[in-house]
Amino acid sequence: MTYNIAVVGATGAVGREMLQTLSERNFPINNIYALASKSSMGKEVSFGDNKVLKIKPVDDFNFEDVDIALFSAGSEIAKKFGPIAGKKGCIVIDNSSYFRMDNEVPLIVPEVNPKDIEGFVKKNIIANPNCSTIQLVVALKPIHDQFKITRVVVSTYQAVSGAGKPAMDELFNQTKGVFVHDQAKPEHFTKKIAFNVIPHIDVFMDDGFTKEEWKMKVETKKILDPNINVVAHCVRVPVFIGHSEAVFVECENNINEKEVRELLREAEGITVIDHRADEGYVTPDEAAGEDDVFVSRIRKDPTVKNGIAFWCVGDNLRKGAALNTVQIAELLASKKLKGTKL
Repeated sequence: MTYNIAVVGATGAVGREMLQTLSERNFPINNIYALASKSSMGKEVSFGDNKVLKIKPVDDFNFEDVDIALFSAGSEIAKKFGPIAGKKGCIVIDNSSYFRMDNEVPLIVPEVNPKDIEGFVKKNIIANPNCSTIQLVVALKPIHDQFKITRVVVSTYQAVSGAGKPAMDELFNQTKGVFVHDQAKPEHFTKKIAFNVIPHIDVFMDDGFTKEEWKMKVETKKILDPNINVVAHCVRVPVFIGHSEAVFVECENNINEKEVRELLREAEGITVIDHRADEGYVTPDEAAGEDDVFVSRIRKDPTVKNGIAFWCVGDNLRKGAALNTVQIAELLASKKLKGTKL
């Protein structure tokens, strides 16, 4: 069985990565369409090594001709065109935050909660989680299955690519400017990002947490277990690609460090590199371009009962966005699931 696929937001960093990932993984495609706003008309994007796609305007596109649409164009586009596509029988896999906490929309990480995918039938929409949540729950799933997690404390160190290409350009220009004594002027970020860290991602909420920190809490509960307590502190760092997380886990059952290491080694989508020596861990630079979530620095947390701590790194454009979206499409294909007109 082959599928007609559309990528909405095809000119953006994640949209281009989606096209690349579809090609690399040989997704069974009949026709593929690259969609973006009218301002992108005339542009072209690559698909695979030899094919070039001309951008079509999403405003005029008939989603009735599409089986699966991968959206990576932000919440406003998802809000406007997601339901339109869904009503025409196209299954939308949306990378924005707009549908994530909708009770009628499944929030899917294929290695963690694949059975939930069948909930798409209510709206023909599936939500892709936040990039930092995805790599966290992939690492938590094997631990939770064995030891029953009760609480997670996580500090994130997030790459600028999570905020899009303008943010990457800002880091590049500010870094270059330091060496020629140019005054760094924040435009996309609230403060200088070059040679700095910013403890602020997304907007502040009334309780003092940012929306990014809230997303990690509520999305982890929806995907993994509503009874897990999560507290997050999210920080933007001067790294182009690759999110890192320091994770502290408390469990209900007696936890064994050696068993945790073996469970993670055997888990799908995880690579454990954990040697208590120089270079015996993974950094975001090494994770860039890779599909797996990397776990290092696994050790018992002696300050709490049944506690474990670890370091977690992943490519936020791949597993954190494009790859997870394509894996959801692959899950639909493996189950031979298709949308119906609503």
